[in-house]
Amino acid sequence: MSEKQSNPIPVVDVIIEQESMILFARRKKEPFKGYLGLPGGFVNIEETVETAAKREVKEETSLDIELTDILGVYSDPQRDPRGHIMSTVFVGQSSSNDKTKSKAAAQDDASEIEWIDLSKVDNKTLAFDHKNILSHYKKWKESGGTFWSTKK
Repeated sequence: MSEKQSNPIPVVDVIIEQESMILFARRKKEPFKGYLGLPGGFVNIEETVETAAKREVKEETSLDIELTDILGVYSDPQRDPRGHIMSTVFVGQSSSNDKTKSKAAAQDDASEIEWIDLSKVDNKTLAFDHKNILSHYKKWKESGGTFWSTKK
């Protein structure tokens, strides 16, 4: 990534929940190498954020998903040490009728995947601002709405 970045760079992150368990990918690369994070990544040229979200989840976890909602947009310039990286965060679910947990497998930028109960994510050290995103997700599940970096 260029040191003289002139515009925010778009990425996507996806929250996939099954039976109160959230899917995480352990990062293979810096930043946050070895940390758990939501599946996601960079949006390619001529790709919609929806297509990027589905592609990134497939690349990192081997799962095909359907996107159900947008949780929000996270654009705090400090959320990523590589520069001003802006994330559209989706909520999704497996498009398979099979047991999702047994089908998920780490690939690409993920060294492993892990399902963690949503009630226990506060006790984990997560990559980027993903703990904040999951805090918003808990509120969203209770009352709906959308969220962004500076919404209190």
